[in-house]
Parts: sequence; structure tokens; C-alpha cells
Amino acid sequence: MKAPSFQYVLPQTLDEALAALHEMEGSRILAGGQSLLAMLNMRFAFPEVLVDIGRVGELAHITDRGQSIEIGSATRQRDIEFSDVIARRLPLLREAIGHVGHRQTRNRGTVGGSLCQLDPSAEIPTVAMAMDATLTAASVRGRREISMAHFPAGYMTPSLEPDEMLVSVSLRPWASGHGHAFEEYARRHGDFAIVSAAVLISLDAQGVVDRASVTLGGVSALPVRVKAAEQVLLGSRAQAADLAAAAAFCKAVEATSDSHVQGWYRQHLAQVLCGRALKRALERVER
Repeated sequence: MKAPSFQYVLPQTLDEALAALHEMEGSRILAGGQSLLAMLNMRFAFPEVLVDIGRVGELAHITDRGQSIEIGSATRQRDIEFSDVIARRLPLLREAIGHVGHRQTRNRGTVGGSLCQLDPSAEIPTVAMAMDATLTAASVRGRREISMAHFPAGYMTPSLEPDEMLVSVSLRPWASGHGHAFEEYARRHGDFAIVSAAVLISLDAQGVVDRASVTLGGVSALPVRVKAAEQVLLGSRAQAADLAAAAAFCKAVEATSDSHVQGWYRQHLAQVLCGRALKRALERVER
């Protein structure tokens, strides 16, 4: 099928893009287009105006601000994949990005596009949830910050006003020496994940877990932080029994059934992938 007719706007600056969103009803942002163009062609989306932010250079950057790493919403996923800053300070994101589609997908797809699409199987929203990311939205009225925990308003729906756009995401790196791992199961490489698991863990000088993050993607409508699994790990020495107990809480997460797999199978995968990720993250901890 072909896309429905729409008006096309190509702003050169962020102010021009925000003005177009504010003044033109039925506007929608076009970034990498990896999801939106397919939705247009299949007549799942009917925007009256497409605001293409591809030439808004200020939205494409990776900036080390010391306490945090700020990533512009129009930054290509391929830039994340080859960034020395990301590899050094956000290794979980670097590992996860390799699971996003194929090279052609990452060449065009953007960080902000993935976050705003909020596909429950997407890797970038899962990592953002795992790392307690802070997102910055902008409109002609100004800017506001939104925690990743409050960014999803529902299934594939971000908590943005119609004339707002995501301009950046900020992630605070974990202390040097922490362990990380991203595990994913898909029917074929590059397919949407059926289930993914993102894990971060750190130990104190005595070998006791002093910080942990366990997040599942693909299990339900939104990425899920498994707080119960994190609590099991905190204060433990991360022995095999501790890891197994944490993974068991992942199996207890309510899971959706669809045309691909049943909920019980997603729960099984959640337990298995969480266990693998915890073990691999622990192996990476600098004791």
C-alpha cells in the first residue's frame, strides 16, 4: 500500500520544528522513519503533517557532561554503536544496540524515535528504564524533564503533549567496575525480541551487592523493572542461590499472550534470560 497524503515540513532549527508542531494540527515528527514510514504505508497512521527533523543538527549529539551522558533525540543508533563515550561509560547501552534490527536499520533509526515509539520489545526503552533515564521534552512553551518511569502513558504511547517533542535523553553512568549484561531472545537475528533482560550490578569492597537493576522487555506492554529481584540481590553475596531467587521473580511477572507466543512462554524466557544476564554481569564485575 501507499502512504496517505500529508504535508511535509523540513525545519532547519529546533525552534522551527517546535513552531511547526504548535501551529499545524495533526503534526507528527519524522526522525529515522524506521517505524513511522511502515505505519504510513500500511495505513496505521494518518498524520496531516510530517515534520522532518533530519536537518536539525542540534538534536544529534552524544555529550559527556561528567555526571551524565546526554544523547540527542535525533542521534542515529549507528552512532551509539560506534561511540567511544558510550562504550566506555554506558556499556549496557552499547551491548543492547547490537540487537536493534540490522545495520541498515541502525543507520537510519534514532534514539528518540525508538523511545517515542515505545515498542515493548525495543531495546533502547528497556535500557532507559534499567538506567533510570531522564528525558527532556520541548515545546514553544519551554522544556520539561520526565523520568523514564513516568514517560510511558500506555501501550506504545509516550506522555508527550501533541505539540511537544523529545529533544534528549540523559543517562547517569554506573560507577567504574560495575557489571552489566543484555540478553535477548528473538526468532531470528534482527527480529523484534520476544523477551529481553537488562541487568546492572555492583559489589562493595566486601563482595556484597550494593546496587542492582533488573529490567525485562517484551514481556508486557511496557519495560518492567523487577524490583523484587533487585531486593533479593541487595545485601547478598550474589551466590548461585541468590541469582536463582532473583530470576524466579522474573518468571512471576505478568506476561502478555499474542499471535507469536503465549504468556507462560514469555515468563519462562524471562526467568532463563534474567539468570543468564545476572551470571554474565557478575562475571564482569571488577572485584
